[in-house]
Amino acid sequence: MQAWIDFFTTDYGLMSLLVIAFVFVIGGYIGWYVNKHIKEDTERHDRLVREAHGG
Repeated sequence: MQAWIDFFTTDYGLMSLLVIAFVFVIGGYIGWYVNKHIKEDTERHDRLVREAHGG
């Protein structure tokens, strides 16, 4: 229980909480960014393949 109290009330605990939250936010952003570019590249590739086959 003391660990939770330290985590939410001390300066090093709050800094740890901010770092953990930051890691999750950045991880989510990177995942969104990568998925967005994968989707765009896949759509562009499919479009080029259809155009190359006359269709």
